[in-house]
Amino acid sequence: MGGLFSTKAVTKKYGGLTAVSEVSIDLDPGELVGVIGPNGAGKTTLFNLITGADTCTTGTVHFGGENVTGLRDFERARLGMARTFQNIRLWPLMTALDNVRTVYQGARGNGGLGAVLRTPGFRRSEAEIRERAMTLLERMGLQEHAELIAVDLPYGEQRKLEICRALALEPTLLLLDEPAAGMNPTEKSDLMHTVDQLRSELDLTVLLIEHDMKFVMGICERIYVLDHGEEIARGTPAEIRENPKVIEAYLGGSD
Repeated sequence: MGGLFSTKAVTKKYGGLTAVSEVSIDLDPGELVGVIGPNGAGKTTLFNLITGADTCTTGTVHFGGENVTGLRDFERARLGMARTFQNIRLWPLMTALDNVRTVYQGARGNGGLGAVLRTPGFRRSEAEIRERAMTLLERMGLQEHAELIAVDLPYGEQRKLEICRALALEPTLLLLDEPAAGMNPTEKSDLMHTVDQLRSELDLTVLLIEHDMKFVMGICERIYVLDHGEEIARGTPAEIRENPKVIEAYLGGSD
C-alpha cells in the first residue's frame, strides 16, 4: 500500500492536548477511502495536517513519492492535492460559475497585461476556462445554477459547488470533509454515484470524512476509524461494521 499517499505516525499537539496521535494512513492510486469517528475524534485536524493547513508536531506526510511535510497548503495543492471543508468556504457573492472560473484563473495565472489589453490569447484562455468550469458544474448537476449567486444556492448545492472548486485544481488526491452534510437522502444517493463516477472519469484518489454511516459504508472500499485522536480500527466496511471497538466508540459500550 501507499503508492500515492501516506502519513507516517502524524501527531498534533496543542499544548497539553493531543488532537491526533501517531496516525498512519496509506492510499494507492484510485482508492476511495473513508475516515470516521465520533465528534472530536480528530478527523478534521488530520485533514489539516494532510493538506498543510496545519503543521505536524511529529510524523511525516508523503505524496506522489515526495516528503511534503514541510510544504504549505498552496504548495501541496500545486502538486495535486485538493480538499473541501466542513464549514463551506465559497465566495458567497460570486456566481456559481465565477466561483469555479476564479480557481482556474488563479491556477493558470491569468491576468496582468493580457487581461488589461484583452489580447487574443487572453480571450482564448478565458473561453477555455469558462468551458471547463461549465463542464465541472454539469458533472455535479449545477449547470442550471451557473449564474446564481453562491449564497443563494440551497445548502446541499453549495456543498456540490465546493467540490467543483476543488476539482478545478485538477487534483490527483481529493479530500472531502463531510461532503453529504445538509443533503436529503436522495441527494446523498446521487452524490455517492457522482463521487464514484468522478473518481473513475478523472483518475482520482479520494479520502473522505463523513458522519453518515450509510454513505460511508456504501461508497468506501476501506475505512479508518479514529477515537480521541488515535486510530482504533481499519478495514473494509464489513469489518468495521462488526468491530467491537468501533461499536463501543459510537455507542459508548460493547452492548
